[in-house]
Amino acid sequence: MMITQALESQPNTLEDIIFPPSDLYSDEPPVETELHLEQIMLLIKSLKWLWKERSDFYAVGNLSIYYSPHQKKSEDVRGPDFFVVLGTERKTRKSWVVWEENGKYPHVIVEILSPTTAKTDRETKKLLYQDTFRTPDYFWFDPYTLEFAGFNLISGKYQPLEPNEKGHLWSEELGLYLGIYDGLLRYFTSSGALVPTPEESAEMEATRAEIEAKRAAVEAEKAKISDKKSQKLAAKLRELNIDPDTI
Repeated sequence: MMITQALESQPNTLEDIIFPPSDLYSDEPPVETELHLEQIMLLIKSLKWLWKERSDFYAVGNLSIYYSPHQKKSEDVRGPDFFVVLGTERKTRKSWVVWEENGKYPHVIVEILSPTTAKTDRETKKLLYQDTFRTPDYFWFDPYTLEFAGFNLISGKYQPLEPNEKGHLWSEELGLYLGIYDGLLRYFTSSGALVPTPEESAEMEATRAEIEAKRAAVEAEKAKISDKKSQKLAAKLRELNIDPDTI
């Protein structure tokens, strides 16, 4: 039998082939709207900026998670809008392949709701993240209606998180609150401070530097005025035959 005939006679298709390490690319569709994209990028860059000194986490959005127990590309794949894995190497990846990552699943997942995905996010994915991924913290958020909910895995079941007085929900895994600010989902510290983006940090630093420069200018002007007054007083004392240095 010719080699080509032998290959053609194989029952397995390309989709059934077990891929070698690093050959699994993400297979997620584009995000639905510009606002969805903005929200996902905001979650990614804010956390990366906050944890810029850390190298033990992976935060990404709209990336495929392959979790087939048979290590097949054709089955068991999901792509959360945003997820974080803790205790792993911080590096770029083509996708998250569970069997290549010591069996690790996301510790935090956020889904951005839309009319076409809301039912799946609230039901199918919630059960998947609860029963298979065993993801401790799961949130969903709709940037248009501002629907926001969060769950924590307790004894194998998701329990709704109770909001604080500001409507923020605590993520035990991140050590941060998530809450709505200017119509988008943001992080807040345990004390309630907004976690800034790199751009916001740069703007705050520029404002701080400007204020400091103005304060320094005011102090310099005060010192200049005080010096002039001292010089005038010294001159007046000398006119009265009084040495100002002896006073």
